Amino acid sequence: MMPASPTPFAGVADVAAVLVLLTEMAMLRAPMLRSQVRLYAFQSLVVTVLAVVVGATHHLDTLYVLAAISFLLKVVLVPLIILRMLGSIDADMAGSHSVGVATMLLIAVATSVFGFFTLGSLPVHESVLPGAALGVAGAAILVAFVLVVLRTDVVSQAIGFFAMENGVSLASMVVAPKLPVILDAAFLFDLLVAVVAFAVLMRVHHGRNRTLSTSVIDRLKG
Repeated sequence: MMPASPTPFAGVADVAAVLVLLTEMAMLRAPMLRSQVRLYAFQSLVVTVLAVVVGATHHLDTLYVLAAISFLLKVVLVPLIILRMLGSIDADMAGSHSVGVATMLLIAVATSVFGFFTLGSLPVHESVLPGAALGVAGAAILVAFVLVVLRTDVVSQAIGFFAMENGVSLASMVVAPKLPVILDAAFLFDLLVAVVAFAVLMRVHHGRNRTLSTSVIDRLKG
């Protein structure tokens, strides 16, 4: 019996998931903080559009509400807050990283392969986001974690944390697309609280040390 050919929607979903992952790879090598913020806004827009496509294709009206909240918060408000903060402290260059750019990308590729095959092998079958979307979502979460670990400036680590939330949102649409919108909205509210906390941390840290590098904080470890 011939396997069923993939639907156009399945192709769109898989392409969107791959775009999320590739955007994080670009974040790893971006030397400018504003570039990382814009990449995060683009990644969030991809997740938002995917939520609209899922809602339209499978008649899940709650995803329209989630997409609207996500667009306002993650595509508009979060990047605006961070860009305004960067403008007020006149900083744009990303801090140093623990390893070279090439090594960092190799680590990210190896991590994404591990995440893809690990989550892709789970016995989770959902028709809303078919194909390799779950594996790619897992890879995106792990690559965002690599960004947090290997970048040594506060802004890049914050962007990595926010990108990780995008990966979690993508995975949640794979395994639980009918999750009540109030829970998704609560996750987005937590993200907003995290953005405010990171913005205060960035401003205070730069004000005291005249740098966004976390090397000063690292020296506090016992």
